[in-house]
Amino acid sequence: MTHNVATEALTRPERLDRLPWTRKHSKLLGGSGIGWALDAMDVGLISFILAALIAEWNITQGQASVLGSIGFVGMAVGASLGGLIADRIGRRNVFALTLVVYGLATGASALAGGLAVLIVLRFFVGLGLGAELPVASTLVSEYAPARIRGRVVVILEAFWAVGWLAAALIGYFIVPLENGWRWALALGAIPAIYAIVVRYGLPESVRFLESRGRHEEAEAAVRQFEEAAGVEAVVSPPIEVAPKPNWRVLWTPKFRKWTIALSLTWIGVNFAYYGAFIWLPGLLYAAGHDLVRSFGYTLIITLAQLPGYATAAVLIEKWGRRPTLATFLAGSALSAIGMGFAPSTGWIIFAGCMLSFFNLGAWGALYAITPEVFPTWLRTTGSGTATAFGRVAAMIAPLTVPVLNTVGGWPLVFGVLAAAFVLAMVSTFFLPERTGEVLQEQ
Repeated sequence: MTHNVATEALTRPERLDRLPWTRKHSKLLGGSGIGWALDAMDVGLISFILAALIAEWNITQGQASVLGSIGFVGMAVGASLGGLIADRIGRRNVFALTLVVYGLATGASALAGGLAVLIVLRFFVGLGLGAELPVASTLVSEYAPARIRGRVVVILEAFWAVGWLAAALIGYFIVPLENGWRWALALGAIPAIYAIVVRYGLPESVRFLESRGRHEEAEAAVRQFEEAAGVEAVVSPPIEVAPKPNWRVLWTPKFRKWTIALSLTWIGVNFAYYGAFIWLPGLLYAAGHDLVRSFGYTLIITLAQLPGYATAAVLIEKWGRRPTLATFLAGSALSAIGMGFAPSTGWIIFAGCMLSFFNLGAWGALYAITPEVFPTWLRTTGSGTATAFGRVAAMIAPLTVPVLNTVGGWPLVFGVLAAAFVLAMVSTFFLPERTGEVLQEQ
């Protein structure tokens, strides 16, 4: 049975925004979220594998830093290229392709016989990972009703905690075993198989289809969601085909301020997050805790990500994007300072949990605000570019932390990470606030 609605002309995005949440939305969120969790599992595994390789292969901290950073080189390239390509050939296609690339590369990494081969494969892993995240979040954002769009994207980002928790469990139970790190990487091949589900089980973005003049496909996609909600379809007016996206447009006066502010926010969050969490098991191990105990502490700290996401999901619609993001970044900075000056193991775990809570809540809010900054035809290009700058910072962080730790220990390490959070917090206030608004088309 269908519900009657007003007969005035509604655009297809407006027709999507009026819909209640349905199983169709849940399938899109769950399908994208599983890909997101697999992504997080892969990124998280490297922190445990670094500690294991230091012990098993006797690699130096410098070599471990290169291995930890090379993936982010790939992520920077992948985010920039993936965003541009997704604005040209579609969100779903790029999403599926990225899963294949990093899934196969991760599986092949399990067979690596030396550090050089592993480094090359980690670059290709990063290439796929970097392209996936801004594309997947954009796809979900473009289908979510405006009134709950931010909350839905935060829930999507919460799948990251699920994947990181899976990595922590694998790190705790499997990596310490003989050749355990190889079995851990072998599990990372799962995304290549899951790509089939993404390609044929998830819809393409209606907004993208319209921007490329594919109106029949766009209409069919909207009607599937209307049927799932029991809402009667209406006729939508035609829209103009959007211009082709390119990177130069991001630096024109219309978009320059937002490009810079969003990029600086991504730089600060990436540097601080990966500086802390890629090296956390290794820092604990270097501080005198054995490998299993270090992994156990990291597992406890990781669990605090889940309530952080839950809190951000509630506040993102009540407070708005910018206030929520700025608050969680401020909490992250204070937690990082507490981590740097923690006087005992108990305080390290407490401060680490607080850092995990606020940091991942900030990630959720950042992913909610990012797809809202740019119009449809430039959305993944802009999101991918800002993300790429962030991945450069993520690349630098693992190289920097061992140097900072040698010079000034934990106080210097986490003091620098706190400063990065402050940079991101200040940049947040220069971003547009679009809570409850329809996504821009032009």
